[in-house]
Amino acid sequence: MSIKTNLPGDSQAPAGVIYAVCGYGWWALVTPLYFHAIREVPALEQLSWRVVSGIPTLLFFLWMLGRLGELKRALLDRRVLGMLGISSLLIGANWFIFLWAVMTDRLSHASLGYYLSPLVSVLLGRLVLGERLRGVQWFAIAVAAVGVGLMAMAMDGLPWIALAISGSFAFYGLVRKQVNAAPAPGLAVEMILLAPLMVAFMVIVQVQEGMAALGPDAFITTLLVLGGVQTMVPLIFFAAGAKRLQLSTLGILQYISPTGQLILAVLVLGESFDTGRLVAFACIWAAVGLYSGDALLHSRRRAFDLAIPGET
Repeated sequence: MSIKTNLPGDSQAPAGVIYAVCGYGWWALVTPLYFHAIREVPALEQLSWRVVSGIPTLLFFLWMLGRLGELKRALLDRRVLGMLGISSLLIGANWFIFLWAVMTDRLSHASLGYYLSPLVSVLLGRLVLGERLRGVQWFAIAVAAVGVGLMAMAMDGLPWIALAISGSFAFYGLVRKQVNAAPAPGLAVEMILLAPLMVAFMVIVQVQEGMAALGPDAFITTLLVLGGVQTMVPLIFFAAGAKRLQLSTLGILQYISPTGQLILAVLVLGESFDTGRLVAFACIWAAVGLYSGDALLHSRRRAFDLAIPGET
């Protein structure tokens, strides 16, 4: 007798890692640099083009995969539509806060938010869904809370950008967890629901100061029109990676994004990173390490428990 510990999809894991690294690497470097390149464009216009130009890109992607039927079913389901209406506001807020952080030279704050987000999600799972937390998870959350307190002391105030990003993304995940819609069709519905608001923002910007996309700078116009493509590329990589990897592996790889953002913020964009902030981040990194290590160990134990015995 032997115990088979291979999990379904193991042969696809190397490709999954490559896809996931490409997706998270894009979010770490390309997305911040993209928003930095258009930082002079009003924030509402940036967000609006990201959504409006993203809709045809996403619809084309769904058409290529033959999944437009899933989009139609989601649009016709009132409960799904209502929940996705809530999640669309949350992801819209998350996107806006992130680009605002880049525009105001606070990418490192956004990085902190994405480090905190999984820990906030774990806490929400306990408080809202009644999920049980292991002792190490509670300890990781406590260490992260200490890190936030130290960051507040280093900044002479609460790191509201980090808290807003982590909170909005964690609540977004909480809502999407309870919606019967796949990620890509669900995102398409969210962007469709946001579209009227985004068009209204465009009109406001045009009336007040004129949209940059209609200005003389062809480079800025091109970047704004490609905002949807910029949004979709890492999502496609992520989706491809997620199909081939265990959730625990994907969860550890996700820290590529905030790590890359922090390095970019400090070494390339010249943001401040004094001793106080270093100590605060060290607490967050310790919390992330505890959480990730516990998640990986628990996943391996569960895989072993579920292993199927077979004949040699």
